[in-house]
Order: sequence, then C-alpha cells, then structure tokens
Amino acid sequence: MLLITPACSAHGLSPQAEARAERYFQSVKQQAPLLWAFLKEMPKGGDLHNHLSGAIYAESMINWAAEDGLCVDKKTFSLFTPPCDEGRTNAATAQRDPQLYRQMIDAWSMRNQVISGQSGHDHFFDTFEKFDLAGDRRVGEMLAEVSSRAAAGRVNYLELMLTPAFSEIARAASVAGWHHDLAAMRQAIGEPGLAEAVGVAEDTLTLAETKRREIQRCDTPLADPGCGVTVRYQYQVLRGLPAEIVFAQMLLGFELARIDPRVVGLNLVMPEDAFVPMRDFSLHMRMLDYLHRSYPGVHIALHAGELTPGLVPPEGLRFHIRDSIAIGHAERIGHGVAVMQEDGALALLRKMARDKVLVEICLTSNDGILGVRGGRHPLNVYLKLGVPLALATDDEGVSRSEMTHEYLKAVQEQHVEYRQLKAMARNSLQYSFVEGASLWKDYERRRRVVDCSGDSLTAKCRGYLARHTRARLQWALEDAFTAFERKY
Repeated sequence: MLLITPACSAHGLSPQAEARAERYFQSVKQQAPLLWAFLKEMPKGGDLHNHLSGAIYAESMINWAAEDGLCVDKKTFSLFTPPCDEGRTNAATAQRDPQLYRQMIDAWSMRNQVISGQSGHDHFFDTFEKFDLAGDRRVGEMLAEVSSRAAAGRVNYLELMLTPAFSEIARAASVAGWHHDLAAMRQAIGEPGLAEAVGVAEDTLTLAETKRREIQRCDTPLADPGCGVTVRYQYQVLRGLPAEIVFAQMLLGFELARIDPRVVGLNLVMPEDAFVPMRDFSLHMRMLDYLHRSYPGVHIALHAGELTPGLVPPEGLRFHIRDSIAIGHAERIGHGVAVMQEDGALALLRKMARDKVLVEICLTSNDGILGVRGGRHPLNVYLKLGVPLALATDDEGVSRSEMTHEYLKAVQEQHVEYRQLKAMARNSLQYSFVEGASLWKDYERRRRVVDCSGDSLTAKCRGYLARHTRARLQWALEDAFTAFERKY
C-alpha cells in the first residue's frame, strides 16, 4: 500500500522547476555517467510489461537452485531434480566453482550472448527452460526481488505477468479435448476443473505475497522500500501450446481477473514467430473475442508485432497488431516493433492514437532479441503520430537490465527528451489496469478531478485517493516529480 503523508502532500505544477530540470537534463545528455545519475533518480511511474520469471537475475536463480538441491547439466546448464546423474552436478557446486558460475549466468541470461554461438532471439528464449525449475517454488522471493529493484529505480507500480495453476488448467483442458465450437469447448472444460485452477491460482498469489512481505519486513521499522511498490498481475497465457490448453488458460485468466482484484488482466506470451503462435494467431484472436463477450470488464494487453522482416514471411507481418486490437480487444500492445509492416500502417497508427491504445516499449529486449535499435525502432514514429507510449523492462533479469537502463537507452538511442520521458512515466499509470479512477479529469491538459484540484492534500482529496488506487499512485508520482525537480 502506498502511504501519503503530510510531508509529501503538496504538488502544484511548477513550470519553472520543470524547466530547470530540463535544462540540467540537456546539459548532461552527452555525459553518460551524469545522465545515468539523473535518470536513476527520476520518478518513473509503472512498469506495465514485466514477466516475473524473466525479471529475476541469474545469480538469484543459482542461489535458489543450490538451496533446493537441484542438479545442473554441465554441458547444457539446464536444471534437473535430483539425483544428479552422470554429467550433472549439484547446483551448489557453482558457488565454489567460478567457471561453472560464470557459465551458468551466461547460459541463463543475455550476458556475453554475442559469443554464445546463437542468435539473440534463440539464446534469449532458450534461457527459460534452463532455469525455470529454480523459480517454481520461489514466487514470493521473486516478488521481493522485483519490487525492491523497482523501488530503487523509482518505479512505484508493477504489472507482473505470471501463469499460476498451469498444471491444473492444462489437465482440465487435456481431459476436455479440442472442440472447434468455442461454446462447446467452454462447457467441456467444466466448472469443477476451472474452480480447482482458480483456487490454486489464488492460493499461489496469497502465499507469494505473504512471503514477499516477510522477506521485505513490511510493517516494521526495517521495512524494505519495495514494500511501497504496488503490485498487480496479468495472467499470461502460454500461446505456443495445443489449442485446448490455450483456450483453457484464457478462460482461467478471465475468471481470475473477474473475481480477484489482484489480477487486473491477461496477456499472451511465448515467441510470436514460433510455429503454433503464427499458425493459430487468428484462432487465438477468435478465442479472445468469444471470451471477451462473457467478460467485457476484463482488461487485455497483447504482445504483437514482436517481429521483423525475415524472421517470418511477409504475410506474417501484415495484421498482428491490427487484429490484436480489432478482434482480440487489446487495450495495450506490447512491443509493436513491426507496426510499419502492417497493412495500412499509417491508418492503424492514427487509429491507435485516436483510441488511446498504448504501446509498451521494450528497447533493451527489442535490441537483444530482434536486433532492432536506433533509427530502426518505431518509437519516434509512434511519438510523431501521437500514440501513447510507456517504457517497460520486459525480462530485466534475463536481459541484465532495469528501468533506468530503459530510460537511458531511450535518451541515447532514440533521442527522447525530458518532457517526453515524463509523459511516458505518467502514461504508465494512466493506461495501467490498476483499479480506480484517475487523478486527472482531463489527462491531456493536466486538469485534476474536483476533489483534488488544489495543491494540498485536503480531507476531500484524501478520501478520493483512498477510494481510487490509480489516483493515489498518480498523486504520489506528481509529488515525486515535484521533489525531484526542486533539486535543480
């Protein structure tokens, strides 16, 4: 929970302070160390595109694997459950074998990827199956690590993607089998199987959040700053699986988001260019459209356009973003790198701007996986056409990144200016799926709601913020900007 105290309860918009901060920003743009220091302290709002398992640094995974007695293959560096057969050793060996330790970090992340013998794309997506076993029972520890890092990077809200109760819902789907008629498919899964998966998913989140608070010593004088980071979840559907399992995961995600306020939406994950996601893309959109009719209040964000010419045939680049919005009901698009390869790209961009479809920009990820950087990235095209943007980390642990690095990359490679960065930080809360109304009556003109129209935190405004988490986060962000800009 985010607390608002009298010490941080006034934030009149100050053009003079903003101008001073902007002048300092301009003065250090070409001095990377000073620019980094400025951006690290800059308030950043939320991270809307963050896969929990990919957000964990390899060093943590190695420690957990060692604690749990897991085995690591000395050639592939994949984890296995004990006993450690020939060619495998206890993961704890890495803690006293520097070479093995280095090799595991490189195999489980993008560190030194250029000498791995694999493309960035293949190396990145191959990491997960190597280390996933280490995180299976560590969701609480993962939440603690990610939220602590967010707080250090001046991020106050996280929407984390994860897939709880996968085994339970996959089992129900396998029993049901595939039915082309989606109503029949829904009925075949049945209420008992869905209810079991929902219960397991909710228990998983509850136990993980309890563990996070224990690790971070929340509600004690020694509380970690990460306790102040608000966390919500997107149910991530593994779309590279058989159709019945994909549909069942979607159903679970929609139902979880309906009944559990911690789950604020759903998403589709796994490489967009892989065989099943390409072959079944239109089927997946049809599934989303069908379930959206039953769950119209559930938010949807979709990975789309995480592609480049040559990665897939030209025909595969023409419609994923458009159909994700028009048929899949996506309110936000993750990546959107291939937007200019879409049919009628400029018309699509104008529609996205008009309909306020935000794009989650993942610069480090797009560089490492797709090789798209600098002028090849469409970030500035989106800005020029007025499409709302927010910077995001994607898989900060695997990419060896974090939010400040995304801001640095935006400035150094995309030439994003201070006020544009500030707008992106604000967008990350305005377009988040967090519950509650906005602080802004007119977001574009920065006019606040009547209850909070003054510069100070009145009793009426305090009541409004208590009722609306989104507004509370936005108020805190404006407070943080005021304090930040006063330094300059």
